[in-house]
Amino acid sequence: QVQLVESGGGSVQAGGSLRLSCAASGYTSSTYWMGWFRQAPGKERERVAIIDRAGTTTYKDSVKGRFTISRDNAKNTLYLQMNSLKPEDTAMYYCAADTDFYRLWLGSTLNWGQGTQVTVSS
Repeated sequence: QVQLVESGGGSVQAGGSLRLSCAASGYTSSTYWMGWFRQAPGKERERVAIIDRAGTTTYKDSVKGRFTISRDNAKNTLYLQMNSLKPEDTAMYYCAADTDFYRLWLGSTLNWGQGTQVTVSS
């Protein structure tokens, strides 16, 4: 059974940084695509960044150059380094994983963490 546990969220001022972590268990993370999604109040969940098994990454346009997704397969952990944070980055951030790229890309995977809140004040 796949289990994902996020941590590292918090409240920061605009321009600040946070590093989110997602500890994975119940499977071999190196065989899974992994990603970060976020959902702000009253808005739909959106894809932030995806990383494949080899470390190739893709990002939402609005976070390119500010966010970095990475993974440590030996530790079964996914990371999201967020720099130059903006108030519009405020959301609940979720970790997700799947063996199928398209299920993850579309957000239709069944494997989600419980989320960690990120709040950015101006």
